[in-house]
Amino acid sequence: MIGAIAGDIIGSVYESHCLKTTEFPIFTANSTFTDDTVLTVAVADCILNGKDYATTFKQYASKYPYAGFGGMFFRWVKSNSLEPYNSFGNGSAMRVSPVGFAFDTTDEVLAEARRSAEVTHNHPEGIKGAQAVAAAIILARKKESKTKIKGFIERNFGYNLSQTLAEIRPHYYFDETCQGSVPQAIIAFLESDSYEDAVRKAISLGGDSDTLACMAGGIAQAHYEIIPDHIIKEAKNRLDPELLNVVEQFNTKYSIP
Repeated sequence: MIGAIAGDIIGSVYESHCLKTTEFPIFTANSTFTDDTVLTVAVADCILNGKDYATTFKQYASKYPYAGFGGMFFRWVKSNSLEPYNSFGNGSAMRVSPVGFAFDTTDEVLAEARRSAEVTHNHPEGIKGAQAVAAAIILARKKESKTKIKGFIERNFGYNLSQTLAEIRPHYYFDETCQGSVPQAIIAFLESDSYEDAVRKAISLGGDSDTLACMAGGIAQAHYEIIPDHIIKEAKNRLDPELLNVVEQFNTKYSIP
């Protein structure tokens, strides 16, 4: 899941810039983890230790209240309720990458992605977005071709992945819904030729850059397997020790380089 986390950190400084190019500094002095990373680590913690998703999300968000959580989610965090709020925002998809790395069959991944999503994002689009990203990750882990990954996602989730980034980019702006960002992140991966290229292409759309790069980065890690050492080092250096500890435990348990 470090691929998702690094994507989040790299994209964090470009979210409000409406960037439309792949040419930008990969890290800056202000590059930092956001809510995407916090909840990605929370999902990993739940998988590692059998924790309840809703309770754990609230604990992590309360520990990092300034990470940039969405308004609806943070109101839920502060409430006394553990009931979902029918969201179809991309929060369900940005945090799901550990599911794709931890389970060994597509059916298991789809079921767990639903469980991780529906504690908050129980709208069909919120569940679908999480499942699509997680499915892309396990298919990439199983060495399926990009053509097969594209076909599976289109058949099972109804996303149009035939648009090109060149067609999308001129008219694309900030969209924090699953249906308005998950397909675009997957397309960024499909058009890429390396991990870094996938992240750069996702950010170049000029939208919700940290989340687009987080989703594309998680899939790209599974497909390319190799993330440049300097990117891993920079990402880990920007994590709090508590978050990094969970990442390292997860990587060890699931034999992720």
